[in-house]
Amino acid sequence: MKIAVMGAGAVGCYYGGMLARAGHDVVLIGRPQHVEAVRRDGLFMETQTFQAHVPMRASIDASIDASGVRGAQLVLCCVKSTDTESAADEMAPYLEPGAVLLSLQNGVDNAARLQARLGREVGPAVVYVATEMAAPGHVKHHGRGELVIGPSAASDELVKLFAGAGVPVQVSDNVVGALWAKLVVNCAYNALSAITQLPYGRLVQGEGVEALMRDVVAECLAVAAGAGVSVPGDSWAAVQGIARSMPNQMSSTAQDLARRKPSEIDHLNGYVLRQGEALGIATPANRVLHVVVRLLEARSVSADR
Repeated sequence: MKIAVMGAGAVGCYYGGMLARAGHDVVLIGRPQHVEAVRRDGLFMETQTFQAHVPMRASIDASIDASGVRGAQLVLCCVKSTDTESAADEMAPYLEPGAVLLSLQNGVDNAARLQARLGREVGPAVVYVATEMAAPGHVKHHGRGELVIGPSAASDELVKLFAGAGVPVQVSDNVVGALWAKLVVNCAYNALSAITQLPYGRLVQGEGVEALMRDVVAECLAVAAGAGVSVPGDSWAAVQGIARSMPNQMSSTAQDLARRKPSEIDHLNGYVLRQGEALGIATPANRVLHVVVRLLEARSVSADR
C-alpha cells in the first residue's frame, strides 16, 4: 500500500517507519534537514526491540510541498495541532478521492478540524507512544505504540494493516472518550514536564506534584462531563501508570520548549480552559499551567530576536 505521512516528526516517523519496515511504500513529508537524512541513509529507528535503518523509497518531500500525498491510499496526518488547517490546505490538491485519512495528533478536535477544512471524512486516532527525534533521520522509541480508532468502513482493513507492521490497533465505539482520556494524561504531564524540563519518573517525585496533578485531572473530567463526554477507565490510575511505564520520557511540550519551538499547549491545558469557560466550569490548575508554558514560549521567542 502507498501511505503518506503528513508531518514526519517523532510520531509520524515511528508509525511510518513501522509500516515501511513491513513492506509498504511510505512517503514521509517533513522538514528539509530531516528529509535529506532519510534520503541519504534511510530512517534510523531505535526502538525497544530493534535498531535498523529503514529505507524509504525515494519519495520524500519537504514540508513546503505536500505533493507526496498524491496517489496515497492511506494518509496519516501527524502535524502539530497548531498546523492542522495549513496541513489540510497543503494536502487538499493531492488527495485521492478514495484515500483513507487518519489524524494521529494530540488534542481532541483535530479530526473534526481537518474534516471541516477538507469536506471529507477524517478518522480520529488516539496515539499511545513515547518517541522523540534524536537527530535528523533518527527516531527513538521509548515505549508503547498502540492506536485506538473509531469504527468505519475501513477500520477492519486498518487493524490488519497495522497489525502486520507490529502496531496494535483497537476499534472503539467511544473514540471521543478515548481522546479525552489521553487529553487528561497530557494535561497532567505535558506542561509540568515542560516547565521543569524533567522526565516523568523524576517529575512525579516532586513535593506537591501529585496533588496538583489530581487537581488537573479533576478539572478535565468535570469539563468532559459538562460537554457530555464519557471518559473511559480510571483516569487517575492512567496518570500514575505513565510515570511507571515511561519514567525517562520528556513530554512533547518539554521537547518543543527545549528546541525553542511553539508547543501544542493551547490544544491541551488551553483547550480544557476554553471549554471550561464556555461551560461555566472553573479550571484554575489548567489555567496556571497554560499561562506559565505560554510565558516560557514567549521568553524563547524574545531570546531568539
